Amino acid sequence: VQLQASGGGLVQPGGSLRLSCVASGFGLDSSAILWFRQAPGKERTRVSCITVSDGSTYYADSVKGRFTISRENAKSTVYLNMNNLKPEDSAVYYCATRERSSCLEAHYFGMDYWGKGTQVTVSS
Repeated sequence: VQLQASGGGLVQPGGSLRLSCVASGFGLDSSAILWFRQAPGKERTRVSCITVSDGSTYYADSVKGRFTISRENAKSTVYLNMNNLKPEDSAVYYCATRERSSCLEAHYFGMDYWGKGTQVTVSS
């Protein structure tokens, strides 16, 4: 099982980035894919989730209206489009999955696999 996150970088406040999470080695179609982030000295927090089978989504209040999660099943990829970025969005972003689960189940029962993170820095 592999989850490969990419797309991070340095962007100015108000800018945009798109993160990608490429999944392999498990059944993406029946899984929940989540994005977490962790800033230095802070706990890792859940940012967004998509239940791949039905496309239902979850967003943390801090990113609602600015971030959009989506999937492209043919490419086994989940995206996180981040708009109107703020300095407080700066963190290492990780994608993770729980197999054969919805976002709600993943929230309660935890992740099966994690990918390596990608750094997002929002600064002028």
